[in-house]
Amino acid sequence: MTGALLALLLAAATPAAQAQRDFLTTEEADLVRLAQDPNDRLKLYVGFARQRLELVRQLLAQEKPGRGRMVHDLLDDYTKIIEAIDAVADDGLRRKLEIDVGIQAVVAGEKEMLAALEKIAAGRPKDLASYEFALTQALDTTQDSLELSQEDLGERSEQVAEREQLERQQREALMQPKDLEEKRAAEKKAAEEQQKKKAPTLLRKGETLKKDLPKKK
Repeated sequence: MTGALLALLLAAATPAAQAQRDFLTTEEADLVRLAQDPNDRLKLYVGFARQRLELVRQLLAQEKPGRGRMVHDLLDDYTKIIEAIDAVADDGLRRKLEIDVGIQAVVAGEKEMLAALEKIAAGRPKDLASYEFALTQALDTTQDSLELSQEDLGERSEQVAEREQLERQQREALMQPKDLEEKRAAEKKAAEEQQKKKAPTLLRKGETLKKDLPKKK
């Protein structure tokens, strides 16, 4: 068992971890924060998910007291990582970024991990009852994510935009008229300022177009 996998196992087994668990280790969370490009983040998450399943495989290869609880928690963390993959991809599409490279890594990784989960389920381990629900969730989430990742990115981008628009409309429906008016005014101002920044010009500072110059008397 590698040092990284052993650290994951020990972290999941401590009483403090059971009381308040995060699906990423501190080191993993730092790596995600440093990876600003969505392609890099997607690759990181795929690697984290693989680590969780590798540790599950190692645990299931040996009889160990309390194994069921550890397998359950690892599968739960795995499912949250897969959900994070979908969130990162959707955010990248929302911001109109290129995520093709990351999505390719996701598809390859999720195909492999789905097969590994199906093998675990087919093996019917003795203590399956203690983590069967977590395993089912992991299977379903991976299958759904894989299907989503195999969609045309253009169509998925449109779906993301439509969903965002619907959520925005639902939020605005709950706002007071005055607050809604102020919000829209602020958005309009921000859009106008952004447009001014994008407007190209060959004029030097202080120069104006001829049509803007004052007419001679």
